Amino acid sequence: MNKKMSYTWHLRTLMAERGHFATSDLVPLLAERGIHLSREQVYRMVTTTPQRLSLDVLAALCDILDVDTSDLIEITTADVSVAKPAGATETGHAPPVRRTTIRRPTSS
Repeated sequence: MNKKMSYTWHLRTLMAERGHFATSDLVPLLAERGIHLSREQVYRMVTTTPQRLSLDVLAALCDILDVDTSDLIEITTADVSVAKPAGATETGHAPPVRRTTIRRPTSS
């Protein structure tokens, strides 16, 4: 069994719960904390789950919304079974390949 990590980004929900309905509301609040992002960057960060996020931005968002990181990012893990390749043994390895020898008929 392998573990599959996933996470849910709750920024938009937390913003709405605190009365911030426009993504542009965050631009000046982030700037007050030394984070200078364009309106487009903030929009993408709010409307989609970021793949990369600096700790400075994460700390600023937590401060603005008065939340912990666990409120903003919900991390989940799930056990995932990995399919074995056809012909795999109990160890998960395929058996060794046996080479075929082609012999031409000899003329008599």
